[in-house]
Amino acid sequence: MWQRGIWVVVLGAALVLAGCGSKTAETDEEATGAATAAAWTLAAPIRIDGVRTAGGGRSLVVDAEVPDGARDCVRSLRGELDTVEHGTVYVKVTYETRSQDQDSGCTGTRRVTVTVKLGEHLGSRRVMVNSMDVYTPVGATPPALRQCGENGCDPTPPRCTSSSYRQAVNDTDIPKHTSWEERGCDDTWLVLDLSTRMGPACGDAGDGCSSSDVSQRWFYRAESSGWRPVATNGDVGCAGIHKVLPELPEHLCASLPRLDRG
Repeated sequence: MWQRGIWVVVLGAALVLAGCGSKTAETDEEATGAATAAAWTLAAPIRIDGVRTAGGGRSLVVDAEVPDGARDCVRSLRGELDTVEHGTVYVKVTYETRSQDQDSGCTGTRRVTVTVKLGEHLGSRRVMVNSMDVYTPVGATPPALRQCGENGCDPTPPRCTSSSYRQAVNDTDIPKHTSWEERGCDDTWLVLDLSTRMGPACGDAGDGCSSSDVSQRWFYRAESSGWRPVATNGDVGCAGIHKVLPELPEHLCASLPRLDRG
């Protein structure tokens, strides 16, 4: 009788343990499923490569770059019309991705296209994608739209003015927050000395702060879209720049001073 009681206790304990094991397995499986579901996050394309019209101008086709890898990295890719305001069509391109998960393997990229139905003809209106990239049909070769730059969709023609110099600086491959000094300008050519402060952001040099200015002399040629940078040279006078830009007029380089290195 005592032995039978022991077997009853042992059997009961085994059933309890078995039940616990099953519950643990189910819990682990649920947690894994939840983690997998949580790995998918809503995102915007890495970049927009281009926008063109389709369907007689009643739709847009957006070329975009998205994550790619050995596993599924993108799902639910969609493009939709957001709103139309003040002559601009606002569209959104989104998808779900695992790329933010370090173990997802989504380390590459691929190009995708998504169609956005407008419901009416685009006409001359601009298109803004994800509140960042702006495109316009004005001055473009259909069906493609022309991407607008930092100076807007219709940059001002080159002029010997401060606003035109700022546009030239923005179009030059240099760090932001660069200052300039005009050294010469006419209807075709512009010479600017550009100065960029390097080093940590700090106070006066007497406070133990060390920083310096990096200066470059840039030469620009006038084009319909604005000043285009064509050469850089820091030599005094015309000798140095005429080796690479012999057509630059003498009066714009003859009195060029030594470049201030800061």
